[in-house]
Amino acid sequence: MTLASSSSPRASASEVVRLRDVRLTLDSRAGSVEILKSVSFAIGGAASVAIVGPSGSGKTSLLMIMAGLERATSGHVHVVGQDFSRLSEDALALVRGRDIGIVFQSFHLVPTMTALENVALPLELAGRADAFKLAAERLAAVGLASRAEHFPAQLSGGEQQRVALARALAPKPKILFADEPTGNLDAATGAQVTELLFDLHRQSGTTLILVTHDMGLARRCDRIIRMGDGRVVDDTSSAPAARVDETIG
Repeated sequence: MTLASSSSPRASASEVVRLRDVRLTLDSRAGSVEILKSVSFAIGGAASVAIVGPSGSGKTSLLMIMAGLERATSGHVHVVGQDFSRLSEDALALVRGRDIGIVFQSFHLVPTMTALENVALPLELAGRADAFKLAAERLAAVGLASRAEHFPAQLSGGEQQRVALARALAPKPKILFADEPTGNLDAATGAQVTELLFDLHRQSGTTLILVTHDMGLARRCDRIIRMGDGRVVDDTSSAPAARVDETIG
């Protein structure tokens, strides 16, 4: 399958995400609801970016669009060199499997599979003959080599989230999306998962895009994008070099 090319504005080689005038409108019983309103920004490779804002501000919808799990109603969405608005569902799935890792607040592990099998799953779907070898390496990297044959129900919440992290990073994606990754964990376990998340980000060079309510967690990122009522209301970087062409012309 050939991934689409486009004459619309593209991300440069130094960018992994470029959004231009992205809008999302969803139907409800009360009529159409505008979720995202003309969102534009770019994110450079290997950056860490937090997306924050109150509930209903559009931050999770924005993540879903960047991850190729939701389609924008209008605007341009370029991620890892691909124009998502022009890709079929099959082509989007290929891009997600190859270049995008996602970790959610809920761990989304397959309950009938061991930790090792859960991590190996995306690698097997991608046709990797060494899926289980790589999965074992990823589990070791998150400190769970001894828990490889355990099922999710036999693991603590923190261990399950570490398995989810190992699975997301198994294909060595260009972008790791994390949606409230510590939201279901107690403070101590959440802190451990946070340290691991940022350690893995630094070691892998993967771009980290993090949705969170936790400003302490957000401030650990290079850049904070604040959402409000479906718009970007503030975009602040603690590392100016990490911001890439933030004014979209």
